[in-house]
Amino acid sequence: MTDLIEIKTPDLGEFENVPVIEIFVQVGDVIATDDPLIAIESDKATMEIPASHSGVIKEMKIAVGDEISSNQVLLVIEPSTAATAVVKEFAEQFVQQSAPVKSESANPPDHAPDHAKSGAPTSKAAAKAGECINGDKHATLVVLGSGPGGYTAAFRAADLGLDVILIERYENLGGVCLNVGCIPSKALLHVAKVVTESEESKEIGLIYRPPEVNIKQTLKWKNGIVNQLTQGLVGLAKKRKVTVIHGLGQFISPNMLEVTSDSGTESVSFENAIIAAGSQPIEIPGFPHDDPRLLDSTSALELDDIPKKLLIVGGGIIGLEMATVYHALGSKISVVEMLDGLMAGADPDLVRPLQKRIKSQYENIWLQTKVTQMKALKNGIKVSFEGNQAPENETFDKVLVSVGRTPNGNRINAQAAGVSISEHGFIAVNDQQQTNIPHIFAIGDIVGQPMLAHKAVHEGKVAAEVAAGLKSGFDARVIPSVAYTDPEVAWVGVTETEAKTQGLDYGKGVFPWAASGRSLSQGRSEGVTKLLFDNHTHRLIGAGITGSNAGELIAEAALAIEMNADAADIGLSIHAHPTLAETLGLAAEAFEGTITDLYMPKKK
Repeated sequence: MTDLIEIKTPDLGEFENVPVIEIFVQVGDVIATDDPLIAIESDKATMEIPASHSGVIKEMKIAVGDEISSNQVLLVIEPSTAATAVVKEFAEQFVQQSAPVKSESANPPDHAPDHAKSGAPTSKAAAKAGECINGDKHATLVVLGSGPGGYTAAFRAADLGLDVILIERYENLGGVCLNVGCIPSKALLHVAKVVTESEESKEIGLIYRPPEVNIKQTLKWKNGIVNQLTQGLVGLAKKRKVTVIHGLGQFISPNMLEVTSDSGTESVSFENAIIAAGSQPIEIPGFPHDDPRLLDSTSALELDDIPKKLLIVGGGIIGLEMATVYHALGSKISVVEMLDGLMAGADPDLVRPLQKRIKSQYENIWLQTKVTQMKALKNGIKVSFEGNQAPENETFDKVLVSVGRTPNGNRINAQAAGVSISEHGFIAVNDQQQTNIPHIFAIGDIVGQPMLAHKAVHEGKVAAEVAAGLKSGFDARVIPSVAYTDPEVAWVGVTETEAKTQGLDYGKGVFPWAASGRSLSQGRSEGVTKLLFDNHTHRLIGAGITGSNAGELIAEAALAIEMNADAADIGLSIHAHPTLAETLGLAAEAFEGTITDLYMPKKK
């Protein structure tokens, strides 16, 4: 008889007697190493406990509501040899039950997937006329990429009853956003905020010693947040019975993918597919990309060390966010930007408060200037410039290149499926997220600007619903953009620059945060809220906010545009006082001419 194994709680550190809030498994389940078993919740965080061994669960030792501590027995399993037998038996039964039925006629059966009808080749052999060909694995829907758009699509499709396979190139689910993008960068921006606030607190009478930054602990904390979220996705996939395959997925026909991993290559056939393969940082030819001192948006998050002198190439959102982090941690920052202003896409008056603040903090901000050459030297990276504000050659300890991202459309061999791809790697889709091949959908960065996770999420839901046979379409009127700098800059809808270019008849209401009691009580006065209205209907058509928590505040404006709210709707909605949110109501009042918090002479 096989010896049983007790799976115990790992070391929980300072936490003891932590309540169990959810159990993901039960007696008889076959589990693999690292599968989530239970979720626990302390006063600081929620975390999942993974399996330390694989096998068949024979006995549960805990229940929801129990309190557990380190090294406590959670369940008892029969180890993997027995589990393998169970899985093998199930697989044999499945193969027998799902073996394709051979048709007596020359035509394939009605239930055969499209590639069987068209005779598209597979990785093993060309399809013979009339045969129904499945890959090593088959699903109703395959999702290629597990970023916010991809996992949302997979989970929504599973909730609608589809059999789903989710393919992810990297070890963890979550894509760029969760692993090397939105989430880790915002964690580090929080660190920067704490450091900055401690330094500026002397103005309110609080004196702190300069903080000592323990980079290893900071990285451990940041990685812990990422791990908590990615493991949460593993649990959600398991609950929904979404099959996850790790490896590089590429199309080989309109209904077949090949997935290559360290363990080999397998084919995956499908009836529908959703491409959610994302994008990657642009690399400028001629730069020494093999030198670890040349960073991109991914490597910059690793914080291997804090350089004394750091050059940021590109004055967009990502570059300025990372500048915020490294400045707070002690780097002397220089920013070089080809255009005549920072943060292209945002109105200059919204960027102005940020630019004024960082101009006094950073070593240099060079506009209308480009980098012409980089040379890796022993003592740093020597950079040459040209342009209106170009300095002499300078040497930096590290250089972060952040000049945008390029879609991965040309890296998944979608041409083999007949999918049309632009020379830049974008895939065109209709309102149902369908490509030119109707049963293949595409979402997220790969379908075009803006390259934002929240856009991909909504596109993913649409694609999943259409694949499931529902009537659905992507019909968002506006998509908000946020720069998590200090101060934050956020905008949604028509910008004032666009309104002027398009010749729109618009009016605006502006409320400066220097008149906001809430903002002043936080020690900040540089913020502004600007609302743009159609002069005929008075409906809100655009908004921009600069200041603390602008990224949170912009949501009200986005909803107002979607709901066709006008200035009176916003101004007459009672906002709590004192709050930053009331600046939207006050900006609407400024447009209406009813504001009392500012003196605005009447127009003659």
